[in-house]
Amino acid sequence: MNSVPVPVPTIEEVCARALRLPCSPALLPRLINVLISPDSSAEEIANLITVDSALAASTLRLANSAFYAAGGKVESVSEAVIRLGQRELYRLAALALVGRWETGAGGRGEPGDFCRHALCTALAAEVLAETSERVDPQVAYTAGLVCDLGKLALAHACGPFFPAIRAHCSSHGGTWAEAERAILHYSHAEIGGRLLRAWSFPDNLADAAEFGERPSEAPEDSRALLAHLHAAKYVATSFGPGVAEEGFLFDLNTPFLLEWGFTPELLQETMTLVHERARARLGEKLTHGTVNL
Repeated sequence: MNSVPVPVPTIEEVCARALRLPCSPALLPRLINVLISPDSSAEEIANLITVDSALAASTLRLANSAFYAAGGKVESVSEAVIRLGQRELYRLAALALVGRWETGAGGRGEPGDFCRHALCTALAAEVLAETSERVDPQVAYTAGLVCDLGKLALAHACGPFFPAIRAHCSSHGGTWAEAERAILHYSHAEIGGRLLRAWSFPDNLADAAEFGERPSEAPEDSRALLAHLHAAKYVATSFGPGVAEEGFLFDLNTPFLLEWGFTPELLQETMTLVHERARARLGEKLTHGTVNL
């Protein structure tokens, strides 16, 4: 029998600890709503960004980077919003908010690994959505970024139980999530779904976190997004950067993916595009080092 520290935190306790962590991505749903509104002005977007000083600094830094700074330096977040455009601004903000919570939650592995893998998953979901035209690419991108936040919550609250989870995987086989349930009586996916709902994320994104590894069980309204996310998780895991030990221990629902037209050939083509986009976004940070945005 595996030696397990006691007592095991309840799922409510894990979520409560996670919700008290600084630098949560709770600002992201508000930013999504502002950015998708046709009536939002650059000033309104800037006002929301400046609520988070680190995000405001990242926005200014990107707007003044060599790639964007041909028109001279910008000195205000409002000017930065105009220069970057909503699509690039959203990409920056979403990755910055998720990546910073990795540090606050004490992620496992090399610093930046969670953020690297989340970005690859997000980009894969985005590429697949662009190809299928059945899901909004920005929604797919967001789902890829946030679907595994429950892993960080568990790393913060349940680190002493990981050896027992690892031992259960070795002795019983199966997925990492199954081992989590055997030892903790809940999984990172259940934690992730609860956290996203607590942060007022839309239901389809909370479903993406909860059902990412078992998409056929998701509510009907969320299955299109789940199909893209499940395929994206496979692409990102096969691609490699930032994948932790549990990343390889999940069951791919191949029949479900084929129902949605995600063939092995399409996934292989997607991998090439994801590599190009991830390399362009992170450069040398794609394989090592803390991801600073």
